[in-house]
Amino acid sequence: MEERYTFKRHRRLRSSESMRSLVKETHLRAADFIYPLFILEGTNTKNEVPSMPGIYQITLDLLAEELADIEKLGIKSVMFFGVPNEKDEVGTGAYIETGIVQEATKRAKKHHPNLLVVADTCLCEYTSHGHCGVIHDGDVDNDASLKLLAKTAVSQAEAGADIIAPSNMMDGFVTVIRKALDDAGFTHIPIMSYAVKYASAFYGPFRDAADSTPQFGDRKTYQMDPANRLEAIREAKTDIEEGADFLIVKPALSYLDIVRDVRNIVDVPVVAYNVSGEYAMVKAASEKGWIDEQSLVMEKLLSMKRAGADLIISYFAKDVASWLQEENQ
Repeated sequence: MEERYTFKRHRRLRSSESMRSLVKETHLRAADFIYPLFILEGTNTKNEVPSMPGIYQITLDLLAEELADIEKLGIKSVMFFGVPNEKDEVGTGAYIETGIVQEATKRAKKHHPNLLVVADTCLCEYTSHGHCGVIHDGDVDNDASLKLLAKTAVSQAEAGADIIAPSNMMDGFVTVIRKALDDAGFTHIPIMSYAVKYASAFYGPFRDAADSTPQFGDRKTYQMDPANRLEAIREAKTDIEEGADFLIVKPALSYLDIVRDVRNIVDVPVVAYNVSGEYAMVKAASEKGWIDEQSLVMEKLLSMKRAGADLIISYFAKDVASWLQEENQ
């Protein structure tokens, strides 16, 4: 008589593509992504970022065409970063009515009203020193910086931004921005807080794209130590108490444990930021022929969703949306 085994046969649910699709637990959709865009002042200019193949700085006159392509792919949200011509000590370009993000937002809402505009709310792209706030005695002055960040948020909301995303990591930034928005009549505008933002080496290519490298020192006095986990929980809880509507964990791939920790303690949407260094490494390896880019990208973005992210900010968003369309044809 043939011997019968009693162990569990998990492979039954992996037997075919149709079976695997039926029981798949985690899914990626184009609508899960927020696509970052770097907006230049000037005209008819499209500069590829050397360390980020396929990512460009574009001028305002090229924005409508770019947004049309994004909408066709089914992406519902974009995030604007400004690359101004002029900078000063207090980042004036971040909060003036004619700032580059404000102008991009106005054009986006005029030509693509259904596309959600997320405005990055920080000073680093606009300050001559490259830090995320006002410098006093060689360091970033937390409370003085908050006033300018609040002005920036209100200015972006006035321009039509759908979501304000403060990324500066100043203590109290959510509560001060929330009050400023409410006082200005923008009680309906949500805050997507960079609640958990580490002082990471993965940001290098972004600083090329946004021209935001600090001219002295580093950002370790306000961004978090990569060694710390409990600190991330404290930051996340504080931002919820202060009125954040979304929480971002940045970077994503090396901090999936933090994404899960945050998901476990909050009941608002969690956003993973798949940052520039994560993008650049994949592109470099792909150009060398060392990896299957599409398979690797889909695997790592699925890991972010599996860890608990509801949304992903990613430079791969257009590629992924295109691949998903091809799969569904």
